[in-house]
Amino acid sequence: MNKTFCILFILILNWCVTSAQSVAVTIDAAKGQKPVSPYIYGRNNSFSDVPGNLTSEQRFKLYKEAGLRFARENSGNNSTKYNWRRKLSSHPDWYNNVYNHDWNYASQTILENMPDLQTMWAFQLIGKTADNTNNNFNDWEYNNSQWWNGVNQNLAGGGVVNPEGGHEALVEGNPELYLVDWPADSTVEILNHWFGYGGLEFPKDNFQYWSMDNEPEIWSGTHNDVMPVQLSAEAFMERYFEVARKARAIFPEINLTGPVCANEWQWYRYADEDLRVNGKYYSWIEYFIKRVADEQKATGVKLLDVLDIHWYPNEDKAADVLQLHKVFFDEDYNYPGANGLRTINGGWDTSQKNEYIFKRINNWLDEHFGTNHGITLGLTECGFNNDNPNVISVLYASMLGTFANNGVEIFTPWSWEEGMWETLHLFSRYAKSTSVQTVSDTERIVSGYSTICEDADSMTVILVNRDLESSRQVNVDVSNFNVANGQSTVLMLNELPDGETFVSHTENALQTSVADVHSNMFDIELPPLSTTAVLLKAKTSGVKKVQSLKTLKIFPNPVSEELKVSFHAQMPLSSEVDIYDHTGKIMQSILWEDSGIKPLSLNVSKCLPGVCFFRITNDEFTTTKKVVIQ
Repeated sequence: MNKTFCILFILILNWCVTSAQSVAVTIDAAKGQKPVSPYIYGRNNSFSDVPGNLTSEQRFKLYKEAGLRFARENSGNNSTKYNWRRKLSSHPDWYNNVYNHDWNYASQTILENMPDLQTMWAFQLIGKTADNTNNNFNDWEYNNSQWWNGVNQNLAGGGVVNPEGGHEALVEGNPELYLVDWPADSTVEILNHWFGYGGLEFPKDNFQYWSMDNEPEIWSGTHNDVMPVQLSAEAFMERYFEVARKARAIFPEINLTGPVCANEWQWYRYADEDLRVNGKYYSWIEYFIKRVADEQKATGVKLLDVLDIHWYPNEDKAADVLQLHKVFFDEDYNYPGANGLRTINGGWDTSQKNEYIFKRINNWLDEHFGTNHGITLGLTECGFNNDNPNVISVLYASMLGTFANNGVEIFTPWSWEEGMWETLHLFSRYAKSTSVQTVSDTERIVSGYSTICEDADSMTVILVNRDLESSRQVNVDVSNFNVANGQSTVLMLNELPDGETFVSHTENALQTSVADVHSNMFDIELPPLSTTAVLLKAKTSGVKKVQSLKTLKIFPNPVSEELKVSFHAQMPLSSEVDIYDHTGKIMQSILWEDSGIKPLSLNVSKCLPGVCFFRITNDEFTTTKKVVIQ
């Protein structure tokens, strides 16, 4: 082989390798505009609810600096038997022992230190709550309160420990000794205690979201002291409806979240029940949706605001973990962990592997409620099996980007690993308020998540490289946003070490560089396992402002006859308009075609006088306003 041929061969080989690693990302700022919920920047169990054990100033500073926007504080299984009157809860994962927990104290300290934070608590639907600490199992005397595989034994209430471990005690404790009855009226009365006249008078706006208990499909396992035999799905629905109606009557603007499914299997199966309506089989979440829709139509009371699930995947190999974000909306992703999905039609169908659970849920919501139903999505518990902070960081970034693009309302991971504070900070601090269409030609490896601000004068492009070993050269092409030529700031996370690196907004692992932008295009090299944000400025406003909510006008208020409503949108929207009375019952419901372009006149003379609530739901926003009818 001559020298010239060898050189040519090497050049061709290098070109092929380089080309194979190149990625094209296209952004269209005029397409796919969707508001990004600030509540996807959330976390579980961040604040102390024990008086005298104040959350430290250092932790408050961490939450503020990282950009935490949402806190789910009900402690999962420990919320199911929480007694807000006695400030006690029974811990099913620790002998059912009863301990002090003060949600009033936690909420007050959050309000004082982070007044802009949205905090979620929970209602109790199981029917029993903690009553006293007098009948706890003495775990200190037994083994100095160390964890062992017998911590789930029912020992509170006089149980006898089984030293062999496992879940069954030699003698089961008596729950009547440490629990008390807790009907629907008791659980929702916390709303009057917190928000009513003469109560604590907390601001409602900080506590909009309330969980309808926690993982009811597995109560016969997690709370078998109360429920040794699993409550039927229909019996649970009746409890759900009663609490939801009473909560809505006290707090019409409340956001009810449910059914809070335990895991992938429980997305489709409620215990071993064969759920049928008029002979047709329904998987658990669809059954829940249908029953809520039917009840809501029958009563006129809105019974669900956020469809909430939990998820604990078993995958631990990095290559599999890095694709887990696809489980929610990607119809083509063959998820190796699909399990309950195979029961979706009632039998066991091994051909069912493509999960896309949130897309399925959206389809079910549209089918049973109709379009413009205003019900959003939430993932309030999840955990991942990998100890590489770079893998965790990239997965978390992929999920935040996917949820932002698809309008997910709430995201609060249960486990919190190294790499997550850094990623939360990058997204919460630098991503903008409206997602726009971003397409990668190598989506499995490189994804782009782009957002613009309300004034449409800045854009953040976040690029994720999931390749475990190789860098990727990415060409980004932006349309319908006039990017200023020159150097744009680049912020990058990669090569995170073991050990927490995030300290503050100014002391963290972000690496800063620049990208040269010309003619709405730029090239950038993404290292393996990296998340990179490119901060773009506009020459002029490249797209119209996302201003519909800002321009909303409802007048006159108070009103006696004709209520006029208007707002400005970039294009005609189809809006669902509901007027609720103070109990949460719908007095009027109409479809407002061409909203955002044409104003609405609504005759309310037949509505009962008093305070009511006017809710508008469309593809750009959902909002509720108080209106006084004279």
